[in-house]
Amino acid sequence: MDRTPQVFAPPSVHDARPSPYDHPALAEKFRPIFQRIADTVLERERTRTLPFEPITWLKQAGFGAVRVPVEHGGGGASIPQLFQLLIELSEADSNVTQALRGHFAFVEDRLNAPASAQRDLWLQRFVAGELVGNAWSEVGSVAIGDVITKVSQKDGEWVANGRKFYSTGSIFADWIDLYARRADNNADIIAAVSTHQPGVVQQDDWDGFGQRTTGSGTSVYTDAKIAEENIFPFETRFKYQTAYYQLFHLATLAGIGRAIERDVAQQVRDRQRVYSNGNASHVSQDAQIQQVVGQISALVYAAEATALRATLPAQRAFEARLQGDNAEAERQANIDAEIESAQGQIVVSELVLRAGTDLFNALGASAASTSKSLDRHWRNARTVASHNPIVYKSRIVGDWRINGTEPPYVWQIGNGTGRKV
Repeated sequence: MDRTPQVFAPPSVHDARPSPYDHPALAEKFRPIFQRIADTVLERERTRTLPFEPITWLKQAGFGAVRVPVEHGGGGASIPQLFQLLIELSEADSNVTQALRGHFAFVEDRLNAPASAQRDLWLQRFVAGELVGNAWSEVGSVAIGDVITKVSQKDGEWVANGRKFYSTGSIFADWIDLYARRADNNADIIAAVSTHQPGVVQQDDWDGFGQRTTGSGTSVYTDAKIAEENIFPFETRFKYQTAYYQLFHLATLAGIGRAIERDVAQQVRDRQRVYSNGNASHVSQDAQIQQVVGQISALVYAAEATALRATLPAQRAFEARLQGDNAEAERQANIDAEIESAQGQIVVSELVLRAGTDLFNALGASAASTSKSLDRHWRNARTVASHNPIVYKSRIVGDWRINGTEPPYVWQIGNGTGRKV
């Protein structure tokens, strides 16, 4: 049953006509695939098998092009509609959503780019099913603000050299959205690097206790070739990108919450054993257990409603960018997108983690059986909630509300200049 609150945004400004694809129609197209993914998720979790098959199913169905305008062969979905779909996908397997995070961010960047033959070529690639991975973070002795991965010219060609970690989704991708620095002028750039070459080597070495099948490991670039037209100045990147990345975490968390609600209700419904100090001869009729499940349902409802509400400013920012006639409206939309995605992160993380714990209050010790893998919900939620530290987001929101300090749109991680150990 479709439990998703309906959140509709104005038609894409790519096309003056209303999109023929509303959310129910989009969802109906992909729900059979989401169900197949859900039916196979436990086996992937138990064996730590990467979701190559599920991602192929989604590619073949055109899921990677759902944001591409209808006139270019895509689904014509708004940002809110996309994230409604991603919540449903996350309920089936939250790892798959996170693996596609870099792809949809690169699609969003191309949708924000000025009209050109090169932009249209990228839209064609998305419609053809080509996927884009992500490689931005560097680890090791990297000073904050520095970028060790370099793009330079060699024998008349542009090549990339460097090493990245948290390369989420890249192992499934045809292209990689690579954050690097030009060796000739030290300008920060984004390079779209084809994975179909010997200069790109990827490893599945992410060792987190949650989100274990996202392909978020190491990627190494050794004279990896890049077409010159696929090198983009970083300052041209779409302005609401940080908020957009955070919206993926909110959708992932909300979907995990839906999976928790689904599983706790099913487990209670099927459970035969009762406690002598309980309140009914069948646990499904126990008023206290019903209360716990009701509380979980309310937590998940609030998480999903918040996640969807947070998508609306990003849609406004997208439309303001393409209309291009009101710089102040675009600036305010980008501020709203950043602030609301941060507000959502602060509360959604807490709501879903609480739901993941309350699940065990409803089921007892037998729920801890590894054969049920119910612990994956809390582990996955805790891992997602650890991205982009919440404490800093709370401070940024507070500084905005108190002092009107504009939030940062780009931030990095690396070694600081403070205490040495």
